[in-house]
This record gives sequence, structure tokens and C-alpha cells, in this order.
Amino acid sequence: MSKQAFQKFINKEPTGAKKKEALRQEKKKIKAEARAAGEEFRRKKREQAQGTRFGGEDAGYKKQDTRNKKGDTRYNIQDTGYRKKDTRDKKEDTRDRIQDTGYKRQDTREEGKREIGRNRLQKENKSFSKKRFGLKNKIETIQPETRNLQPETEFMPLNKFIAHAGICGRREAAELVKQGIVTVNGTKISEPGFKVSPKDKIVVKGNQVFLQKSTVYILLNKPKDYITTTEDPQGRKTVLDLLHRATKERVYPVGRLDRNTTGVLLLTNDGELAQKLTHPSYEVKKIYEVKLDKPLAKKDYDAILNGVTLEDGLIAADMLAYADAKDRSIIGIEVHSGRNRIVRRLFEHLGYDIKNLDRVMFANLTKKNVERGKYRFLTEKEIRLLKYMNQAFVRKKPPQTSPKREA
Repeated sequence: MSKQAFQKFINKEPTGAKKKEALRQEKKKIKAEARAAGEEFRRKKREQAQGTRFGGEDAGYKKQDTRNKKGDTRYNIQDTGYRKKDTRDKKEDTRDRIQDTGYKRQDTREEGKREIGRNRLQKENKSFSKKRFGLKNKIETIQPETRNLQPETEFMPLNKFIAHAGICGRREAAELVKQGIVTVNGTKISEPGFKVSPKDKIVVKGNQVFLQKSTVYILLNKPKDYITTTEDPQGRKTVLDLLHRATKERVYPVGRLDRNTTGVLLLTNDGELAQKLTHPSYEVKKIYEVKLDKPLAKKDYDAILNGVTLEDGLIAADMLAYADAKDRSIIGIEVHSGRNRIVRRLFEHLGYDIKNLDRVMFANLTKKNVERGKYRFLTEKEIRLLKYMNQAFVRKKPPQTSPKREA
């Protein structure tokens, strides 16, 4: 049989991955041989250096004193066994010699630079301390009558200061000031717009208040039998009892929920945001789920949409729907009014008793994934939407000629 058929299998050269692996093994072998040769060379150099160091002239090493001819032994390396570290002035580079003898070369130039840097920093710190001390003395010598010469940006209205201190909202703070229970530097102030600064001593109800350093936003799924206040003279349970020391900052509820009303409640120490969320001009949406003692009649359904006149004026729901098609006693209602007990009074006026009232949404906040009686901190996105009053949770005002709503 001819060998031509098997020619491609005879002396076949490796290709592809085999060729790469062969080259890799060859390089690895060459590196190993070079490493072994280097180790052998360094071993011989170390032996030679050790024999030279301890053998002196007998070992064939010629003692040299090229630096000092006056008998200074600092540079007499062989006599003292001391190797000078600073080789900057030497004409001979001793780096290889140091490496061969196993000593790690220390670059004293870098140490010198760091030492100079440390000395300079110490001098600057001393200079800064003197300037700071002198500035402190100057501040302490400022007379009270120069208070008006400070920048206007440091001052703010008294009610705003109290709100930012986490005591209450700005409107509630204005009422406290008008009641005469707020003092500024020992003087009773009754004007909410009185300008104050963080340096002033502001006392509310006998307790000094300070601006909050950090803002806190907490969403609580309020259960029944808890009142929406920070404290109760009668000793009843408040919503703050549910936070379990969640924050060191003093927070307060935004708006109110009745004792038997459950659902979404926001607590914060951001007085400016609380002012916006509760002010009627912003018309923030609130959605409730109402459980009635009987099904809601069609005429009453239409009446709630068209408006019902209560003792404090006309009230109409923004939206109304049956939450359960089979059970018309469960109603979903959206309102923006912040009047006291408005949902309860609306249905009671039409002859219904509310068995259960649950707020399922406030602004853009829901109680999703928050169990009854539990809380969570708001996310950055939620806080940003609240502060910028996103239109998703602010009621859109209808046009002047709006069509009649359908039931």
C-alpha cells in the first residue's frame, strides 16, 4: 500500500490549541532555566560577599577609605561593619551590593521629604490654631448691638425655626407664638414672623429647642386605639409608642387620623414639608377604604359626588367607587380636604355608620409591604417626589366648564 494516503499523518506539526500549549511549555521551560541560573548566580555572590565581609583583607577584599582622610570612622565601613544608607553623594552605586547581601535598601530621600512635610504641616497647624484662637476672641468681643450686622441669611421667622426644630408644623408653630408661650433670649414674643437665628435661645413651653441637624421621614401603618399626637395628658397610647426608638430625632405626625382610623400616616421633623402636605392650597390626595353598616344607595352615591353641605360648608368627593362589586357596603373614596373627620361626617350626614375606616394612600405613599402597627423609612425617591409636590398625588383642578360626573 502506498504511503501517500498516510502522508498527512506522518510528522504532523501541531496546530491550534496544541501548538499554543507547546509554545507555552517551551516558554515555561526557558523561564525556569533562567530562574535557576539567576538563583545560582545570586547564591555565589552572597557567599562571596559574606566571605569578604568577615574575612577582611585575608579574603581578598581591599579595604578602601575614599571618603574621609581625617580619621572619621563614620565612613569606615569595613572597620565598624556599618553600611552607610545615604548613597546620594557616592559616585559608586551600591544598590546591587545591598540586594546581593540580603539587605533591603532604604531610600532616605523619601524619608527626608516626608519629614519635611510633617514639619511643614505642624507649623501650619500651629499657625491655624493661632488664627482660630484669635478669631474666637474676636467673636466673643462682639457687642450685642452688632447683631444686625450679621448676614441676613442666618435669620428666619420664629415659626419656621420652631417647625424646623421638629416641634410641629409651621401653622401650629405660629399659633404657639401667638399664645405667648415662646420666648427668645428670655423675652416673650407674640409675632410669628419675628426674625431669629440659630444663636438665639428659643424656649417653647419651658424647653429650649434647636434646629434639627438631619431630617427623618417615617411611614407608619397605624392600627386602631392609637391617637395621632406626640403626647396625651390622659395617658392613652400614641403613634410615637409604635416607633420603638426608630430615630433619635424628634418627629411628629403630618395631619391627623382618628383613634379608630387605620392606615397610612407620615411622621417627620421636616416642618416645611409638613406645611406643604397639610396646607389646603396644595390639595394633596387622600384615598380611604370605608366599610359601612349597609350598602350605599345610588342616590347617596350621586350626592357624595355632587357635593353635600355640612355644618362647615360644602364637601364633595374627588372620586368614588364600589371597592367590591358584590358588596356595595365597601366604598373607595378620594378626597383632598383636610377638614377634621371629614369622611366620617360625610357618611354620617347621609345616615350611615362607619364600621371601619382605613387610609390606603396619602400623597404618593401607600401601606404596601408594611404590616399593621409597623413602620418603614421613606426612600430617597419618595422624599424627592414629596418635596417637589409631584402632580401624581396633587389634585388636578378641573376646567371651568367640566362635564357632569357619571355615577
